[in-house]
Amino acid sequence: MNAPDSALRQLWQRLGMIPVLVVLCAYYSVVTISSHTPAGAEAARQLVSRLTPAERPVLIVARTSEEDTAFLDALTEELNRRQLTVAGRVAGEPRDLRLVLEQLAATNTPLPAILTTPECAGWTLLQNVATRFPALGTPRILIPESVRWPTFLTRQNLLNVANQITVVAIVAAGMTVVIITAGIDLSVGSLIAFSAVLVTTLIRDRAGGPDASVAALWLCSLAGILASAGVGLFSGAMIAGFKVPPFIATLAMMQVVSGLAFIVARGGSVYEVPEGFTWLGRGTGWFGLPNAVWLMLGLYAATHVLMTRTVLGRRLYAVGGNPEAARLSGIQVGGILLFAYAFCGALAGLGGVLQASQLKSGAPTYGVMYELYAIAAVVVGGTSLAGGEGRIFGTLVGALIIAVIQNGMNLTGVESYRQKIVLGFLILAAVLLDLLKRRKWR
Repeated sequence: MNAPDSALRQLWQRLGMIPVLVVLCAYYSVVTISSHTPAGAEAARQLVSRLTPAERPVLIVARTSEEDTAFLDALTEELNRRQLTVAGRVAGEPRDLRLVLEQLAATNTPLPAILTTPECAGWTLLQNVATRFPALGTPRILIPESVRWPTFLTRQNLLNVANQITVVAIVAAGMTVVIITAGIDLSVGSLIAFSAVLVTTLIRDRAGGPDASVAALWLCSLAGILASAGVGLFSGAMIAGFKVPPFIATLAMMQVVSGLAFIVARGGSVYEVPEGFTWLGRGTGWFGLPNAVWLMLGLYAATHVLMTRTVLGRRLYAVGGNPEAARLSGIQVGGILLFAYAFCGALAGLGGVLQASQLKSGAPTYGVMYELYAIAAVVVGGTSLAGGEGRIFGTLVGALIIAVIQNGMNLTGVESYRQKIVLGFLILAAVLLDLLKRRKWR
């Protein structure tokens, strides 16, 4: 092996699939460039910056939609921060605007500028202010100017990508631990549904439903996670104690747990949960990032420490690399497998709690195909299906790659059935890459 080849391989081992993720992001950034009209705080800053010193005071106008209300609030805050006078604020329909304009005209209040949205700027009343209310003068109507920017890189789209990948990424972290031991867990999708319906059913039937306390929500969520961990522990016992192949054991549990989810939910959905239950799935934390994203990052950091800085982590790798050698060296292979499957089950249960929080409900149909997405994230992230090799942060990169591809295909209008073809070939390519690496690229 010459020096350049060795250096390239070492660089590949360090970076993994990060260059692929960067290339994908760059590609979808280029192909989704289009004109965008700023909204919210960004639109407010743009409008205020375009005001001239003579344009005081101003009238701000918008409708009553959630987006327009956020625009009005941001605009009011920005004007107050710059100590600019607001002649009036309209949130409603043209008739509401007419009442405010009549009041301003009655007091001969000058109105040099009106700050509004493109939709409101089309109102006939706004276009004829100077004609219908001569006392106000001829106000300049300012609306946010469109800018060319990649749709992929808009803040809302990036937050959508992050929110969509959190459940899969959390489940994939547990799947990574299992695959490193040369196993697999096909029951994680059913565990997501089981945990979601168990938690929401407990909240409805045992914790007071919409009136449940915060402590009760935590306890019910913990119950769902522990129940899922118990299912994983049972799968691990079948594999470690009775030598049932992981594929068969977890395939059977996938069916069992799916049936239990339908039984617990009585074949329907459970909606009777309090608004506070959505804090984890829909709430926003530090730096404007969703709480679910912070939870995902925290779990990956903790799992990374477990796999790289603890004796248990080294034993997981040892069992996956050569279980017989691990047994002869004194490692309790059965106990390690029990932990791996229980850990994977617990994270699948947490994924179910998170999805129930995001959707404010539980249903036995949740988690469909999530086992495939989780396995895909693990394999794309560089973990070997043969066991004994892989990195937890590689799985996070793999999950992001899948999320970026799916989101990019949605933005570029690729049909859902074609997306399945792409995902299938992506998994196949990752497996082939793993085989080539294990064969030393021969």
